[in-house]
Amino acid sequence: PIVLPLPSPPPRLAPCLPPALPVSPSRPFAPTPTSHLTPHSPTMVLFILCVKAELEGVETLSLIKNTNLCFSVRNPLGDETREKVVFDPSETLQQDDGDREPPHHFAMKWEGSKKFSTLIVLDEEGSKSALKKLKKNKKGKKGGGGEADLPRDVTSDDSGDYVPVLAMECRGLEPYAYHCLGNEFRVVSEGGAVFEEDVDLSDGDWGDYDEENDAAVGVNEFESKIIAI
Repeated sequence: PIVLPLPSPPPRLAPCLPPALPVSPSRPFAPTPTSHLTPHSPTMVLFILCVKAELEGVETLSLIKNTNLCFSVRNPLGDETREKVVFDPSETLQQDDGDREPPHHFAMKWEGSKKFSTLIVLDEEGSKSALKKLKKNKKGKKGGGGEADLPRDVTSDDSGDYVPVLAMECRGLEPYAYHCLGNEFRVVSEGGAVFEEDVDLSDGDWGDYDEENDAAVGVNEFESKIIAI
């Protein structure tokens, strides 16, 4: 019988792998940064609400600190906004045990964020401390040294000029618009009459009559702005 030889097995091919990259101690491996995927800023920023108006027969216009306030806020790291959020500056939110955030008056989470963004309304002492700290940090720096005034009442001498009335420390959010609800301001006339109900400046104008002193009182062309310090 004729015996045929068995065919030889095909040669084994080496796997097709990319060439190994050299490891350089001067350029160690670093993971792709993901901070842009987390819409939460760890930095606490000071914002000041300023208002201006033309005053008629008014000695002082003051912001009431124990009534609801309304702001629109936005994500400083994206395009998200939250319109007309309302909070009470005289009450802080209940926090879980172990929460490292300082007491705050408003908190929310942006989409995709694991951390809360917070807003704190500062009282007089808190405003002084925050502005003093900012002034100290800016001292000696190029372009720094700007000084912001403490929040106060608007007086007849301020008629038509912006005046700071509220300071807020915010982390992970920016208040960009203030909305009057209709009961946030207290007016004292030049004759001493006090108006603190129905002082509605949502339309920009308010007027009443001081009967005891037979004089008209008014707040006109009311405007507001929020500045970051």
